[in-house]
Amino acid sequence: MRKTIRSPRRLRGSIEAPGDKSISHRAAILNAIAQGEAAVENFQGGADCLATLRCLMALGVKIDWDGQGTLRVHGGGRFGLKESADVLNAGNSGTTMRLLAGLLAGQPFFSVLTGDASLRSRPMERVVEPLRTMGARIQGRAGGTRPPLVIEGGSLRGIRYRLPVASAQVKSALSLAALYGEGETVLDEPAPSRDHTERMLRAMGAEVRVDQGDGLRISPSQRELTPLSLRVPGDISAAAFWMVAAAAHPDAEIRLTGVGVNPSRSGIIDALAGMGASIALEEERTWGCEPVADIVVRSSSLRGTVIEGSLIPRLIDEIPVLAVAACLAGGETVIRQAGELRLKESDRIRTTVLELQRLGAGIQELPDGMVIQGVGRLKGGVCGSHGDHRLAMTLAVAGLLAQGETVVRGAEASSISYPAFWHHLEELSSD
Repeated sequence: MRKTIRSPRRLRGSIEAPGDKSISHRAAILNAIAQGEAAVENFQGGADCLATLRCLMALGVKIDWDGQGTLRVHGGGRFGLKESADVLNAGNSGTTMRLLAGLLAGQPFFSVLTGDASLRSRPMERVVEPLRTMGARIQGRAGGTRPPLVIEGGSLRGIRYRLPVASAQVKSALSLAALYGEGETVLDEPAPSRDHTERMLRAMGAEVRVDQGDGLRISPSQRELTPLSLRVPGDISAAAFWMVAAAAHPDAEIRLTGVGVNPSRSGIIDALAGMGASIALEEERTWGCEPVADIVVRSSSLRGTVIEGSLIPRLIDEIPVLAVAACLAGGETVIRQAGELRLKESDRIRTTVLELQRLGAGIQELPDGMVIQGVGRLKGGVCGSHGDHRLAMTLAVAGLLAQGETVVRGAEASSISYPAFWHHLEELSSD
């Protein structure tokens, strides 16, 4: 599918971002192994989260949802899952595959996890190797580094493990496995990554604690997890597209309502504020165990910056659209230590640089990031998503800020995480 975008005279409006994808995955998985029923409002209905629901239902979990209202998960307890009669298909969702690998490693049955061609090409050794150290029996292509993954679940043991790269998916997978291990598991990270799993587990009664300087500690419990009903905050990764669009457009004011502003995820706010963006957090409140706010962003004069270090894990998914802001900022922006981007749905360093160059960006690739020279204005052109949902939406934002007409090929990829994206774009850009 192709979409054609033109820069509007102004951007105005109020948008409710879709439910947070990361929290939606975890709410479904953790409530599936709790004892009893949980209601999950504002569950994100993109393709990735639907893949998680299908896998859980194949494992015997009763889930009620009409695709619009409240998701109801009827958990059967820690050992309530059943062996699937078929292969479990995670689609394009790396979160589904990695988190379920951790969960299934502790189950007393056989499972096979696969996905689409893109997911089957993505490396899995960073989750497979520590799970094997815990005693998991996992096979896969290329020595277990590529899906499909064959998991013969069973007895696990607690370990102490330092993640080589900060990764919420790997940390969450090992935390799930730790619930079934013998003894305590301690996980150390080189930098903090998103902490939704830890927050939920604590709220559900699991023995989880973070010791300052001594890692995340998870102990198996004989007590069943308590179901956690919650309203899922709006996804800050989805809101980021409109934050950049509003900050970089010459006549814009956009309000994003009910967005999750968990400090482990809000690096995009800090990065844009550091570039001079006009960003205000209003109506700050808490939904369940997550902080939420309305975010108001207005037209701004942006300047180049350096993005690296502990900020990277807090905005890793937002770097492609942040690169668009950098293209329109004054001076140079350098993004480093973001090599994780090469392991996403596409090589997001290479594809972001390639496609923004088609629109006249002064952007060059680094091994672990990119260097961007502000050009003042992008030029419309034809570009492609490479089947990557975040790249499709990044290029749409670039089109809103470019002179002339921009055509995005493969625009349908946005439905993986933001089914209403193109509808929201039309709402905000209608004069």
